[in-house]
Amino acid sequence: MGAIDELATELARLPGIGKKTALRLTYHLLRQPGAQGKRLAEALIALGERVRPCAQCFNLTEEELCAVCRDPRRDTSLICVVEESSDITAIERAGEFRGRYHVLGGRLSPLDGVQPDDLTVTQLVERVRGGEVREVILATNPSLEGEATALYVQRQLAGTPMAVTRIARGIPVGGDLEYADGVTIAQALTARRAM
Repeated sequence: MGAIDELATELARLPGIGKKTALRLTYHLLRQPGAQGKRLAEALIALGERVRPCAQCFNLTEEELCAVCRDPRRDTSLICVVEESSDITAIERAGEFRGRYHVLGGRLSPLDGVQPDDLTVTQLVERVRGGEVREVILATNPSLEGEATALYVQRQLAGTPMAVTRIARGIPVGGDLEYADGVTIAQALTARRAM
């Protein structure tokens, strides 16, 4: 296999990148000055060497503790449980959550071989039992696997004194009811609140 095919094969392994897009990216990189390709290669190597899970919440960081865990202004009694580090970015964009996080490192998916021991649920249970946590917010995705993961985490936290809550789901801001599916409307009705 030649260098072009080798790079295209590696790029095609990335999510959302098919074989055609991988080849387009490969040819694009070949048209760039050599220094740009070298910077990309160095950035990928640095990413693999320097980025690691936070020792407390498993978010990705270059330090022992991530920026959220180091921030003394964050509410340590409130933990938001997410599937991946990228979910933290989405929640932080909203600017409303001031607690801490816990990254599970995926979601339960027996068909894909992801079992409870593959996630950081045990570390979450140890973390909340060791201190001042008053609420755990389960913010897994609203997929079948995400729901199963949330239910599993809730069961693991049963018997602890803190509240275990689930993020609400429903109609997005700016959305039209006529275009929403029945499940989304049902969830929006169930998660309604007083005005």
